[in-house]
Amino acid sequence: MKITTQVFFIHPKYSFGPFAERNCTIMLKQIYKVSAMLAFVPFVTIPSSTLTLNIGSLSISSPEKIEISVDDLRDQKAKIIDTYFKERSMPLYGTGKTFVLVAEKYGLDYRLLPAIAIRESSGGKAACGYNPFGWGSCKMHNFHSYEESIEALGKNLGGARQSTARYYAGKTVKEKLYYYNGTVVPTYPDEVLAIMDKIEADTD
Repeated sequence: MKITTQVFFIHPKYSFGPFAERNCTIMLKQIYKVSAMLAFVPFVTIPSSTLTLNIGSLSISSPEKIEISVDDLRDQKAKIIDTYFKERSMPLYGTGKTFVLVAEKYGLDYRLLPAIAIRESSGGKAACGYNPFGWGSCKMHNFHSYEESIEALGKNLGGARQSTARYYAGKTVKEKLYYYNGTVVPTYPDEVLAIMDKIEADTD
């Protein structure tokens, strides 16, 4: 909106009477009132569509909500484990999903059991039958599959087996590893923890 205001100047040599002076004063007051009112017009009369158009380039889109299912998370973890095994030609390749499900069942870090298997038997390369964990000092050879031994070790380290619960129930990962083999090999807990980190780091 363009507002044009005309201002009249009266030369000093011209004089005017009381009536003319009164009219001039009224006119100036009216101009002042109108000007004061119009000062707010640009903020009131701009259509909202115009505002939207003008600031559209500055608007920030809401971040997209990414949803992922529990099964997808399991698959991702299984892939991390199996990728590590596959790249090193380890016999435990293909058991990633079992490791993930057993860890979930007994409240364990999904990398813990694979890391122990890597530390003890190079991922099954030096396994005692289907016992890749050195479980029972490698004297327990009665497992019929890797899946069975994974379940057995998960149950023990998860503190769900009554005979071993005093060593593993409610313990931290490092404490579990200490009781698993740290009393024999002092560096054992840190060695397995390092493998756990490597399992995930190698897939980044």
